Amino acid sequence: MTASINVEEVLKKLTNVEKVSLLAGSDWWHTVAIPKHGIPAIRVSDGPNGVRGTKFFNGTTAACFPCGTALGATWDTALLREAGVKMGEESKAKGAHVILGPTINMQRSPLGGRGFESLSEDPVLAGLGAAALVNGIQDTGVVATIKHFICNDQEHERNGTDAIITDRALREIYALAFQLVVRDSNPGCFMTAYNKINGLHVSENPKILRDILRGEWGWDGCVMSDWWGTYSTSKAANAGLDLEMPGATKWRGEMLVQAVGVGKVHEHVLNERARNVLKLVNRCTGAKIPEYAEEKTADTPETAALLRKIGSDSIVLMKNENSLLPLKQDKKTLILGPNAKIATYHGGGSASLAAYYAVTPFDGISAQLTTTPSYTVGCYAHKELPLLGTILRTESGAPGVRFQAYNEPPSVKDREAVDDITLTKTEFLLMDYACPRLKSLLWYADIEGSFIAEEDCQFEMGLGVYGTAKMYVDGQLLIDNETKQTKGEMFFNCGTVEEKGILTVKKGEKYHVKVEFASAPACKLNQGSNVLFGGGAVRLGGAKVIDADEEVKHAAALAKDADQVIICAGLNADWETEGSDRADMNLPGHMDALISAVSAVNPSTVVVMQSGTPVAMPWISSVNALVQAWYGGNETGNAIADVLFGNVNPSAKLPLSFPKKLQDNPAFLNYRTERGRTLYGEDVYVGYRWYEMLDMDVAFPFGHGLSYTTFGFSDLKVVKEDETLNISVKVTNIGKRDGAEVVQIYVSQKKPSIRRPKKELKGFLKVALKKGESKVVEVPIQVKYAASFWDEVRNSWVIEKDAYEVIVGNSSAGRGALKSGFEIEETSWWNGL
Repeated sequence: MTASINVEEVLKKLTNVEKVSLLAGSDWWHTVAIPKHGIPAIRVSDGPNGVRGTKFFNGTTAACFPCGTALGATWDTALLREAGVKMGEESKAKGAHVILGPTINMQRSPLGGRGFESLSEDPVLAGLGAAALVNGIQDTGVVATIKHFICNDQEHERNGTDAIITDRALREIYALAFQLVVRDSNPGCFMTAYNKINGLHVSENPKILRDILRGEWGWDGCVMSDWWGTYSTSKAANAGLDLEMPGATKWRGEMLVQAVGVGKVHEHVLNERARNVLKLVNRCTGAKIPEYAEEKTADTPETAALLRKIGSDSIVLMKNENSLLPLKQDKKTLILGPNAKIATYHGGGSASLAAYYAVTPFDGISAQLTTTPSYTVGCYAHKELPLLGTILRTESGAPGVRFQAYNEPPSVKDREAVDDITLTKTEFLLMDYACPRLKSLLWYADIEGSFIAEEDCQFEMGLGVYGTAKMYVDGQLLIDNETKQTKGEMFFNCGTVEEKGILTVKKGEKYHVKVEFASAPACKLNQGSNVLFGGGAVRLGGAKVIDADEEVKHAAALAKDADQVIICAGLNADWETEGSDRADMNLPGHMDALISAVSAVNPSTVVVMQSGTPVAMPWISSVNALVQAWYGGNETGNAIADVLFGNVNPSAKLPLSFPKKLQDNPAFLNYRTERGRTLYGEDVYVGYRWYEMLDMDVAFPFGHGLSYTTFGFSDLKVVKEDETLNISVKVTNIGKRDGAEVVQIYVSQKKPSIRRPKKELKGFLKVALKKGESKVVEVPIQVKYAASFWDEVRNSWVIEKDAYEVIVGNSSAGRGALKSGFEIEETSWWNGL
């Protein structure tokens, strides 16, 4: 796929039926090819934190990057561009011409199920960071897809919710991030959000797609829907939706051909839609990726080194009383917590993928200690039981389970398996599973493996399904998730709750686990408005039953004898996932009790928190050291260890505010859909803008992040030249270690004609400094972006005649910040980029 096509000449040759065929996918991940006209198919692939390829089920392994908030926390556009290049290389290995990412929806609330995918609560940090990622991706010839345009900021009833929002909030917060990406990187694709904006779904919203994106911003790429996010034929085509995904089409095909024939969609509109798809095909030829390419891996030492650097550079040193960190490598160490021996390296949903490998915090930390650490789990954090695949073996001794698919149910004797594969992960998303020997949508599978008990205990097993399933252990029925089914949140809200059963096991004895599964059509649940997918899904989990209170006591007793304690705490892909939002900000189970009990008996306790969004920390005053480690990708454990032991001096900053409690969050009363709508009642006061207006204390402010060294700022200069503010400041490393600092630039209008936030981020730059070194950091910012707000009367940006203050520091909290200013002599208005 190297030769481009003459778009206008090809368009003239295409029939309306052929043009329409281009406007929807052929399957989950490909566009339609028309070989006789030289039009190849192109492949798209998730996603936001790594390129999965074309399979949810049994896919090719890939590089998993740190999650979106981790990328945002680097505040390092140069590093993010480098990450984008690596994503492009990964995409080429997977034969994908288009990456479905990055994600830059605003983190209105800590509860957002996909908050971890996005970069920030602030549109400037999100927009400039995403532009760097897009530029890196597109440097390789691969096309980036910025998403989800726009206001896809919650998972609750996401396909139907109506975001009721002022034009000012839409422009200053939610659209601004996308506007900056268009200005600075020109992504080849936009993906529309599932939701409505002020009464109209985005995928059929001419104000959003035609007037703002294409008209005002002058963007001329390809607009695709989110998967099943097309809801009409004529409306979507006329509004500007080029590509319906996935295929085969639901809304186009014969319906769109007829709509063109009767004038509901005019011929020139059809041509415009087809032209944009053909231009995308041409753009993809630059990547030189063959059509329907074989999916390969690209697991190189260079990839591992970059992922480790991004991971460690994303970890925020939140608190470090008495310089507890960095820890010593030769001290007696206790490692605790549910995230210690499991690599919590990504969130859930379409951001998930099978990684080349994943380093657990326990293994990463242990590798840097001179003596073997002690360990106990301390408490559990799972929502669903941990996947069983890590302890199961097939009859041949291979890790994981044997998966055999059949056309007939288990009641048919001597039935023949039509597929037979070994799988290590016991969560099976079968939406894209295809076996040519299966004869209908209803089919069956046996999933089998065995484990040897490590100790005498009660062992709890779990089984969730979209379809039906029964679990047998040594031939005895343990869990029936077929006869009666209860709806749950698994599998994008399509599946059941996790049904559970208790097994008494003896140390050293072997137990055979068998699940009899029937595909999605067998499901007894009322599906309602859920997105239905393919073959269904099934999940096998299990864990030892523990007495939570006793386990906390045991952990505290061990902590008394340790020189230093590391608690690996937080959330995981159960709690932060596409399809559902969190119910609250609390850590699960007994985790707060564990942290409180252990820190009370050992002041040398470090909490390593893994979450994509803020969690409540009722124990924070009694803990001396805290690091926020997000979901760190393949190198999760090594990156954490590098920061804990000082191999890397932490330099990350929070890309979102951490409130003290959920009720403080500006979206608290307006998060979730109510009777079909979500009111964006906080208006432009998202994140730090809200807390500062109310003088409300937060647990940790936006832009916060400590270092193992100390930096000083001096000599701030602000020079306004024509359309540019030239801001310079001298940064000095006055500590004893090499390190990096982020220069954060905020602007405040002195006497605006309307109420405005106290200050807003307008630019930033990370600078690396040797100990004792000074550098002058220069950051140019366009005057119109530094000073403007959205004028709803004039339907344009306004720069008011006034005095403006420039505040430069290393956090939004402003302690020790330098201040200067500039003047606008005459009020003016503008539109576009």
